[in-house]
Amino acid sequence: MPPFNPQQHNSAITSKTVAIIGGGPAGLMAAEVIARAGFKVDLFDAMPSVGRKFLLAGVGGMNITHAEAFDDFVTRYAEAMPWLLPYLTAFNADTLRDWVQGLGVETFVGSSGRVFPTDMKAAPLLRAWLHRLRELGVTIHPRHRWQGWNAAGELIIENKNIIENKNIIENKNIIENKNTAPNDTLLLKPAATVLALGGASWARLGSDGQWVSLLREHPNFISQPNAIRDLTPSNCGFLTPWSALLKEQFSGAPLHTIELEIALPAGGHRRIRGEAIVSEYGLEGSAIYTLSALLRQQLENTRTAQLTIDLLPDQSHERIVQLLQKPRGKNSLSNFLRKQLNLSPVKMALLRELTDKNTMADMPKLARAIKYLPVKFYGMRPIDEAISCAGGVTAQALSPKLMLNALPGVFCAGEMLDWEAPTGGYLLTACFATGHAAGLGVADYLSTVNT
Repeated sequence: MPPFNPQQHNSAITSKTVAIIGGGPAGLMAAEVIARAGFKVDLFDAMPSVGRKFLLAGVGGMNITHAEAFDDFVTRYAEAMPWLLPYLTAFNADTLRDWVQGLGVETFVGSSGRVFPTDMKAAPLLRAWLHRLRELGVTIHPRHRWQGWNAAGELIIENKNIIENKNIIENKNIIENKNTAPNDTLLLKPAATVLALGGASWARLGSDGQWVSLLREHPNFISQPNAIRDLTPSNCGFLTPWSALLKEQFSGAPLHTIELEIALPAGGHRRIRGEAIVSEYGLEGSAIYTLSALLRQQLENTRTAQLTIDLLPDQSHERIVQLLQKPRGKNSLSNFLRKQLNLSPVKMALLRELTDKNTMADMPKLARAIKYLPVKFYGMRPIDEAISCAGGVTAQALSPKLMLNALPGVFCAGEMLDWEAPTGGYLLTACFATGHAAGLGVADYLSTVNT
C-alpha cells in the first residue's frame, strides 16, 4: 500500500470554506484531507479542546490499529463490512501506521497484534497532528456547539465563549452579518459541511448523541425513518445478578485465559479466546466486548442473553475428568480443584455461583461445567458508559462518498455512522478511514460544483 498522500487530490486554491462539526479523529482527518486539497477549513467543537475521547482512549496505552491480515481485519465490522470495505481499503491499518509515522511518531506491534505508538501515549500524536493542521491553515473553534440549521439552510452554531464571557468575537471567514442572529450565535453558509459528531458514549467528552434529533427534525429527513438507527451501547458491560458474597469478594477480579461461546442467530456457535472482568453488576472486558453485538441482539429478541465460559480452554474435557477422578483424600474441594486443575479463586467462585451443590459434588458434571459454564444476562450498562455505540446514519442515507442524499453538500464520518467493531484498534481505524473518505468526498464535490 503506498503511503498516505492526500495531495494526490489537490485542486486550485479557492476561497470556498468548509465547516467541520466535531474534533475527534474523523473530523480532524477530514480537515486534513480537505485542507490539503486547497480549501479553507473551519472546525467547530463543543468542548474546550479537540480530541478528548481520543486522549482517553490512550490512557493505559494508545491502541491505534491492528496488524492482522486485511482479510481478517475487515471481518471485525460484521454486517457493516461490505459498506466500510472501500473506505478501509483506501485507508487501511498500514496506511494509518504510515500516516502516524509521518507525524514523527513510531509504532510497534504488540504480542496480541495490536499496534501502539512506541511511547504508548496519545497526547504527543495529537499535538503533532494539530501542529500540522495549523500549518495547513485549518482554524479550530473550541466551545462552539452546532445546533442544527435554520429555515434558510444555514448552520446554527452556539458560541459558548460569547455566552460565558459576554464578549462578541467575529469570525470573518464564513460568518454572515445578520441582525436576526443573537450575538452568541453564528449563522454559517459554508460551501460544504462534514458532520463528525461521534456516538453517545462518554458524553462528558463531547459525544452525547444530540445530533440524532437535529437530523431527524430536519424537513428533508421527516419522510426518511430509516436514515438513522437509534444509538445503542456497544463494547459495554452486561448485567447479571451476582450474589452479595461474589460482589464483595471478587468485584474487579480478572478472568484470565478463558474462552467464550455464544449461539449465532443463523445457527452454529462463535467461540473466542480472551479475558474478562467480574464487575459488581456482571461481566465486562475485551472478550465480552467482542461479543457485545450478539449479546445485545439476544436481549432485544428475548430480553435475556446467554453464553458459556470455558474456564480451562487448554485442557480437554476428558483430561479434566481424569484429573477429577483422582483420590481427594483430606483436601477440601477448593484445595483439590486448585491442586489438580490450577483453578484461580475467581474461577472457583464463578463455579459455585453458577452451579448447584449436586453439580459440585458430581465430578463428571463438574468437569462439564468447567468447560461449559452458562451465564445469563438481563441487560446492558447505560450507553454513556459504553466504549462505543451501534446505530447512527445508515448506508442507505449516504452516497458512496459519504454525502447525505437528503442534504447535498453535507457529509458524515466516524462513529456517527451505522457500524460497530470490537476494541483492539478497529474503532479508531474506521473513524480515520471514514474521515479520510468524507474529506475526499468534499474535495470532489467542491471541484465538481466549481466547474
